[in-house]
Amino acid sequence: MPIAASKPRPGKWIGDGKPHPGRRMTEAEFVAWADAKTRAEWVDGEVVIMPPVSDDHDDFGRWLHTLVQGLVEIRDLGRIKGPEFMVRLPKQRRRRTPDLLFVSKARVEIILKNHVEGPPDLIIEVVSPESLTRDWREKYLEYERAGVREYWVIDRVAERFEVYRLGADGKYAVVPEVDGKVTSKVITGFYLRTKWVLGGKRPNVFAALKEFGVKF
Repeated sequence: MPIAASKPRPGKWIGDGKPHPGRRMTEAEFVAWADAKTRAEWVDGEVVIMPPVSDDHDDFGRWLHTLVQGLVEIRDLGRIKGPEFMVRLPKQRRRRTPDLLFVSKARVEIILKNHVEGPPDLIIEVVSPESLTRDWREKYLEYERAGVREYWVIDRVAERFEVYRLGADGKYAVVPEVDGKVTSKVITGFYLRTKWVLGGKRPNVFAALKEFGVKF
């Protein structure tokens, strides 16, 4: 469950060392309070502190980010951001920091100096023990309502990997695994093999890019 603003005492140090404010904040107050080192999200006035990730989470996240960014840059498909870059969903009064987000080349104007204004085209969240409800339920509903075209959720601890794609009805549907992999329609040529994601030996980035058909 997310860490609510009402639980920590004012001034208590959490996560990366930023003291929790110990109270609700307006969005403007949150933007002024948070700095480049603050790992926190803003949810309708509540401040959600993001605790440090595990060694496995960090290693996998770096591999994933390098892989997707390499493919996107080589093929000039758009831009990759995360895990510290914020997404602002103004209609829902949310400021989230996905592990990885993709904005297509046609929509890069939504990437502002300090945040993405509105829904990215694709978001990937790597689940931590403390983020189970947040990633599987809260963000699923928020990203669906906002119109994020694909939402990828990777839970390496529970060995669960699911991809959701937005349908014409504005609702998410599960993207099925085919031949041991799940393929994106948003990032051309991108897929993840289940064995790469759920604890199996994953290839190095160059080997995976070659499998995607990238020529060096």
